[in-house]
Amino acid sequence: MVFSGTATMYLAEKICQSLGCPLGQLQITKFSDGEFAVSYEESIRGRDIFLVQSTFPNSDNLMELLLMIDAAKRASARTINAVIPYFGWARQDRKDKPRVSIGAKLVADLLSVAGVNRVITMDLHADQIQGFFDVPVDHLYGSSVILPYLQSLNLEDLVIASPDVGGSKRANTYAKFLGCPLVLCNKTRARANVVATMQIIGDVAGKNVVIVDDMVDTAGTITKAADLMKASGAKTVRACASHCVMSGPASERVQESALEEIVFTDSIPYTHRCAKVKQLSVADTFAEAIRRVINNQSISDLYLI
Repeated sequence: MVFSGTATMYLAEKICQSLGCPLGQLQITKFSDGEFAVSYEESIRGRDIFLVQSTFPNSDNLMELLLMIDAAKRASARTINAVIPYFGWARQDRKDKPRVSIGAKLVADLLSVAGVNRVITMDLHADQIQGFFDVPVDHLYGSSVILPYLQSLNLEDLVIASPDVGGSKRANTYAKFLGCPLVLCNKTRARANVVATMQIIGDVAGKNVVIVDDMVDTAGTITKAADLMKASGAKTVRACASHCVMSGPASERVQESALEEIVFTDSIPYTHRCAKVKQLSVADTFAEAIRRVINNQSISDLYLI
C-alpha cells in the first residue's frame, strides 16, 4: 500500500499509476497553531506500507513523514518503507568546522526511532550518508532518466563538467558512460551560497558542455560556471541535476545566465516559471524499486551508472 504526505502527492500519484494500485487514504488534520495529526483512513494491519515524502523545506514535510511512520507502526503495519526522493539536510554530513550539527545523521536517527524498516532515496549529497542508517537503504540515481535524455540530444564535441571539485566523482562517471572528456571548476566560497572565485580546469573552447550536479539551490555556482565556460569559448552550456531546490533568486539567475537549459528530475516540485527548466519524472524508477522490494528482487540493474 502506498501513501503520500502533502508535499509529494504529485509524485506518489504517478508512482501508483505506474504500479497499477490506488493511492492509500491518509488524512492530515491541521490545527490553528500549526500542529497537525496523521490518521490512516483504511486498515493497514499486516501490510507492507510505502510512504512517499521528500524532506525539502520546510520542516513540516519531515514532521509529516515521522508522524506517518509512527501512525503506521501503531496501526500494526508489517513493514514501513520511507520513499524519500529528496533527502533534506544531506549537506550537513560531517563536522567541517567546530561546534556544528550533523543534520543528516540526526534525521536518520529520527526516522529509525520513529520505526522505519527501510529507506528508498535518490542521489544523496554524499554516499556515506547511507551508513548513518541502521536499516537497509536503497539508493537510486537520477542518471537513470537524465542520461537517456542527454543521449537523445546527440550533441557533438560533448564535454561533461563538474561545478566544483567535490562533484568530480559524479561528473567523471557521466563522462565515462558517455565517452567524452571531463572538465572541472575550482571554486572558493565567501560564505554559504556565495561563490567568491572560480577557475576552469580543462578546455571547453568549441565544445558543447553539460554541467552535472546533484542539486541546485540558489543557482549561484552553476550559473557562474556556465557564464565562465561560455566566455571561454564553449558553443553551448547545459546543466543537469537530480534535485530542483531552486530557492531564492535561482530562477531569475538561470533565466539570465548563459545556460541553454537546465534539466532536473521531479523529486521536488517546481512551481516557478522559467523557460530554461525541464523536469524528467522518476516515478517509474521508484515504482520499479518498490515492486522489486516487495518481490525480494535485486534493484542493482536499475542503475545505468
